[in-house]
Amino acid sequence: MTELAAVKAALKTQAVETPSWAYGNSGTRFKVFAQAGVPRTPFEKLDDAAKVHEFTGVAPTVALHIPWDRVEDYAALARHAGERGVKLGAINSNTFQDDDYKLGSVCHPDAAVRRKAVDHLLECVDIMDATGSRDLKLWFADGTNYPGQDDVRARQDRLAQALAEVYGRLGDGQRMLLEYKLFEPAFYTTDVPDWGTAYAHCLRLGPKAQVVVDTGHHAPGTNIEFIVATLLREGRLGGFDFNSRFYADDDLMVGAADPFQLFRIMYEVVRGGGFTSEVAFMLDQCHNIEAKIPAIIRSVMNVQEATAKALLVDREALAAAQRAGDVLEANAVLMDAYHTDVRPLLREVREEMGLDPDPIAAYRACGWAEKIVAERVGGRQAGWGA
Repeated sequence: MTELAAVKAALKTQAVETPSWAYGNSGTRFKVFAQAGVPRTPFEKLDDAAKVHEFTGVAPTVALHIPWDRVEDYAALARHAGERGVKLGAINSNTFQDDDYKLGSVCHPDAAVRRKAVDHLLECVDIMDATGSRDLKLWFADGTNYPGQDDVRARQDRLAQALAEVYGRLGDGQRMLLEYKLFEPAFYTTDVPDWGTAYAHCLRLGPKAQVVVDTGHHAPGTNIEFIVATLLREGRLGGFDFNSRFYADDDLMVGAADPFQLFRIMYEVVRGGGFTSEVAFMLDQCHNIEAKIPAIIRSVMNVQEATAKALLVDREALAAAQRAGDVLEANAVLMDAYHTDVRPLLREVREEMGLDPDPIAAYRACGWAEKIVAERVGGRQAGWGA
């Protein structure tokens, strides 16, 4: 197989999971802007997700968020997904919207609140059993706003105890993916603020516990690709939540703010064997003012472009320059790949997969946007209020 053929083959196997919440209404803490045609039920979210997969060919799974996607019959939801050509992916918990969680959830000083939070996480594992999902994704808004508000070490003990109970409930082939976030909504201490804290807890739990890297959850200037390389080296990178940030947790389309950073991250994934391993490539975005489905298609395409460039890096030439200590040549090898226009290559890949080479244009021409605007009238649109 030629080098180009190998790159094409790898691109055809790529899978990017889309998030159910990205199809609903979202916004800032000040305002959520409603859009016509937005799904009203998890079933309609899956219908939209199926369109993304139909035109990209690489978005076969959809992450659910509980309770936003709670239904009476999860097996029926899984069947509906299968009938649309997609599958249910990670189950995301929610321990940040109830009034009880004002001072935290699994780290709350009140044992009754902690019990409520853990019971919700166990419910999510039950849902995994019903849907056939592999991954339980955990993000905690737990933290403090003021020095002395709570015992920082005791909160870590509570977190460890909760994670251990949920970890023990996981079945064969199921994983716990622990996400971290620098700040927000907690402003003094966050209970899982960085990859080191997440890694320490996962290491204590066992091999089914992995770290999730959300690309928008870091301080300015953080070398995310170093974190990715380290977690891959340790066998603890469970997945990504791809999005972009200019200032904080902006949740913009992946690659929108810094496409070069996305390329650097994807190179470390390729270099570390993560592209062909169990690393989950998930989107975690909120499309507040742009049309939902085209934005998600564009995000998938952005990941594809960064991946294609990463796969095109001449690793032999790069290694030779590194061994020789040729700083400029090593950098030039990486930059040559980054500056390659891979759009023609991806058009070829899509055509070979039996897809339209231009997913955005194909979606706009299919009539789905007009159909959902006409049909999704009445009822309550999915989303979260502000």
